[in-house]
Amino acid sequence: MPLVLLALLSALLHAGWNAAVKVAPRPTEAMAAQMIVGALMVVPVLAVIGLPAMASWPWVAASTATNVVTVLTMMRAYRAAEFGVVYPVMRAIGVLLVVPLSTWIAREAISGYAIGGVLLIVAALALLARSATTDRSFPPAALGWALASGGATAVYVLCDAQGVRAAGDAFAYGCLTSVTNALAMCIRLRREISPIGILKGSGLRAIPVAAASMASYILILWVWTHGPIAPAAALRDTSAVFAILIAVVWLRERLTPVRLAAVVLAAIAIPLLRLA
Repeated sequence: MPLVLLALLSALLHAGWNAAVKVAPRPTEAMAAQMIVGALMVVPVLAVIGLPAMASWPWVAASTATNVVTVLTMMRAYRAAEFGVVYPVMRAIGVLLVVPLSTWIAREAISGYAIGGVLLIVAALALLARSATTDRSFPPAALGWALASGGATAVYVLCDAQGVRAAGDAFAYGCLTSVTNALAMCIRLRREISPIGILKGSGLRAIPVAAASMASYILILWVWTHGPIAPAAALRDTSAVFAILIAVVWLRERLTPVRLAAVVLAAIAIPLLRLA
């Protein structure tokens, strides 16, 4: 039960900081700012606790490279459509792909409960995808970017799950990966704006977002060191439920019947994934 609660808390924090990035005047800069501020927060921690085991470093590199793809495709999707639709589709695609990948790469068996929970998330995704064909707020381009981001998400989830197990320390692994992710983002955006410029423009506003992002990340890493990958990833990706609620309550987006049905299906999936 503690693992379930920690995964759900990670989901809530993840949905929250993504919503904050979406509503920022310049989302890409806001995303970069939270990554840089997060890295600055953990550098002193790394100096005290030390680096993770060398066996985890190839996974750190793979996770960082994939995370850059995830962030950039996610930002493209956010520019084209509403957060309340893009985020659930992106997360659902990620968890769908994590199930076969965890079986193939991590050699983990998937229980019937986990399959049932994932199928409910598939149904929620199908509803949202169906609405995309008639809802002009979610054009095909946005769907394409969301699918690409979801696929990259699944890959970095597997990299992180394998990496944190090789590291033997969720905190050290999470801190190091946060630093490498920030460095990679700075390199990617170097022609558009400097890290100093990003911090001057969005640094202060990024502090609570970075704290939520780091907490969400460390929590799910810790869960992966104590439990199977796919059910934990699926529980975290029920953040789609929180995302829709955030979109309606905070961002004043519409709660359509399709979105409501997706929320209900994802909520039903939670106890099944808990049993898994």
